[in-house]
Amino acid sequence: MLDVVVVNWNAGAQLRACLESIAKCGSDVVKRTVVVDNGSSDGSDAIVEDFPNVTLVRANENLGFGKASNLGAAHGDSEFLLFLNPDAALYPGTLRKSLEFMRESTNTKVGICGVQLLDKSRHVARSCARFPSALGFVAYASGLDRIYPRLGHFMVEWDHGQTRQVDHVIGAFFLVRRQVFDALSGFDERFFLYLEDLDFSLRARKQGWSSIYLTSTQAFHAGGGTSNQIKDRRLFYSLRSRLLYAFKHFTAYGATAVLATTLLIEPLSRSGLALVQGSIPRLRETWMAYGMLWRWLPQWVLQGQTR
Repeated sequence: MLDVVVVNWNAGAQLRACLESIAKCGSDVVKRTVVVDNGSSDGSDAIVEDFPNVTLVRANENLGFGKASNLGAAHGDSEFLLFLNPDAALYPGTLRKSLEFMRESTNTKVGICGVQLLDKSRHVARSCARFPSALGFVAYASGLDRIYPRLGHFMVEWDHGQTRQVDHVIGAFFLVRRQVFDALSGFDERFFLYLEDLDFSLRARKQGWSSIYLTSTQAFHAGGGTSNQIKDRRLFYSLRSRLLYAFKHFTAYGATAVLATTLLIEPLSRSGLALVQGSIPRLRETWMAYGMLWRWLPQWVLQGQTR
């Protein structure tokens, strides 16, 4: 059996579709479903009331993904935990096949499992990643990974057509042994949004656990999710998490290189691309995000504030 944790923030109809898929496709293996609502203002938390077997935890504020996920996980005790985005949905057999794989005697050291994710057009999403290096983040910030994809940490050059061990599977469908989750004390709550799952995968690997991308079963993932509503803030969270990840896992030299590239080169490269595309909204979003980042930096450096 497993527990499913869904973190909701203004997901609306997507949350309903997600919960319906759990009820339809997971009733035989799901012990409990917990929805943690991060202070939604669209009334989507009320949707949970239509599902009598789902536990609703109202945070009454936006805790971010990692902290809310930890809160949801604390309400269960099953052998496995599935963190499922509200813009994702299960298909028949998704959970059963995933659990069968995890329980095979040859897979006892597999700590994390992801499945093949399909979008609305039934295309296979590029959902796996390498552990980023300082060079990889620099390549991403400067745009070099668009020319040389293998420099970046996203595995966009791979068609995601085969089951294999990978460094990281996306957190939209993140199946974890509770033993691993408890040993790592869950997600690092210093990451408000983005890279908390990647950080978790890296810490799990250091403890001898592997991550597997499984193609014998699939799930749906719309992509973007509710963060599409706040694109400027989404970019800010992404930039901030990158800096936190770099200074947590890289050498001082590597982290400083990531910081310099993120602050000095990336805003120019993003602005140039927006102008070439003729997208004034994207240009505005870029500079609003960087305004938030620059305002946060002194709080981080002087006060250690990470959220």
